[in-house]
Amino acid sequence: MLSGLHIKNIALIDRADIEFGEGLNVLSGETGSGKSVILDCINFVLGSKADRNMIRSGENEAQVTAEFEVEEGSYAAEKLREFDIDCEDGGIIISRKYSQDGKGSIKVNGNAVTAAMLKAVTMHLVDVHGQSEHFFLLDEKNQLKVIDDLCRDESAPVMGRLSALVGEKREIRRKVKEIGGDEAQREREIDLLSFQMEELEKANLSEGELDELLEKRHIFNNAENIATSIGEAKAAIDDDGGCTESLSLAIKKIASITRFSKLYEELLDRLETISSELDDVASLVSELYDGLDFDADEAERVDERISFIRSILRKYGSTEEAAIKYLEDGKKRLDLLLSSDMLMQRYTKRLAELDDAIYAACRELTDIRKRYAEDFCGRVEGELKSLNIPDARVEVAFEQYDEKSAELLSENGSDKVSFMFSANKGEPLKPLSKVISGGEMSRFMLAVKTQIKTDPKDISTYIFDEIDAGISGRTANTMAEKFIEIGKRTQILCVSHLPQVSAASDSQYLIYKEGAEGKTVTRLKRLSDEEKIDEIVRLTGSIDSKAARDHAKELVEEFRH
Repeated sequence: MLSGLHIKNIALIDRADIEFGEGLNVLSGETGSGKSVILDCINFVLGSKADRNMIRSGENEAQVTAEFEVEEGSYAAEKLREFDIDCEDGGIIISRKYSQDGKGSIKVNGNAVTAAMLKAVTMHLVDVHGQSEHFFLLDEKNQLKVIDDLCRDESAPVMGRLSALVGEKREIRRKVKEIGGDEAQREREIDLLSFQMEELEKANLSEGELDELLEKRHIFNNAENIATSIGEAKAAIDDDGGCTESLSLAIKKIASITRFSKLYEELLDRLETISSELDDVASLVSELYDGLDFDADEAERVDERISFIRSILRKYGSTEEAAIKYLEDGKKRLDLLLSSDMLMQRYTKRLAELDDAIYAACRELTDIRKRYAEDFCGRVEGELKSLNIPDARVEVAFEQYDEKSAELLSENGSDKVSFMFSANKGEPLKPLSKVISGGEMSRFMLAVKTQIKTDPKDISTYIFDEIDAGISGRTANTMAEKFIEIGKRTQILCVSHLPQVSAASDSQYLIYKEGAEGKTVTRLKRLSDEEKIDEIVRLTGSIDSKAARDHAKELVEEFRH
């Protein structure tokens, strides 16, 4: 629910801090006092288009902050999690600023968001009914959702079965797409893959082979220099006067003096270690020298293999690993294509069976929806009659479909619906969005909200803007009773001129103007019980007297709940 609204520099409001309560919150005031400004502020913070004209005269920037309390698993909280925004302790704080230079900012729980992200969250927080763009029921997708909310218990098994069937169909279509093409296209792909797989298998690639071959070629290309260097190294180690002979002499000389000092013994140990290592090096150099074989034929074979591998890699991947992977995937694809005729026959047959089953489930779902829609329309018409639209007619029009035109890939069935409405006798039914006025729309929404179930995870605040135009007497009582009924499960903010609605309120607010520092400002005040009686007296148009106050108190007692 909307627990707090903080306004700064909007129209005639310099600053306002409002706390709203549960149940029915009623805003009233003289004509022109600024009631619409409060709703404009709410619409602004919910994501409606900003306008420089809304900024208070003489100020550079306007700001509205709204505080909401939501359930942990609510749709709004889930949407925030999708945006990686925390919703700790069930609180959502939205702050929006707009300046004279046309720049603005939006933050949700301290995180900057776009207008689109904001609307994605607030659509699950508030429904505004009146002179605003938040007309939930004008969207035909939401109209179907209303019917589905009504028949959820009965339709759930059908929708579960439909979801499973559609899921299987999508999987088979994915497999068919994986096979791809018609028979001729598949044959061409089989020929190409067969050639490629044969070429790759004959290539007999192994990871790292190209690097080894390139190293070999580098050796071949520097054969003369390598042979000279290894030969000279061998001579320096093994020839007369070489380091082996010199080291041997050094060992003999040091060995002759070890008896004189421990340091000489340690030196001898180190020389003998070096001698052992040198023997290994000498052996390796000799092996390398003896193994020198710069065969021209082998060098040519290396060059040819390098050229061949590079030609393969140009076609099948930049590395041996990529080419080997191409071979593995190609074999799987080829196996799939070689068995495609049998698979396609099986898939085609199953898809036909699924289409029949999906269509049957869609028809079953449509029948359920139509039954609930007919009952719903009758009840809404009854509500509208009690709300002073006596000739109201409501119908849910279902778009006709057959097996060819049905939407057989939707888990929600094939239904497209339109709420049809006529307010006056003799007028034909027309789509709701094309015939309904602002006042009628608000009363229509009130009638609907009285009848539908409320999803505890969804919208928790309804706002009704002056839906009482032309209403008085018993109809006003009926409207107040309906607000009470809805307010038991959902918070309501209502701008009203009806004393009955004010009497039914859980919280009453007065919007008024006053002078401050040479300027006119709009103020909002939460009324005490006694001040609420004063306001009810004013709304009745009576002179403030004991009789008028007694009557106001009687009204409050009548709606006490």
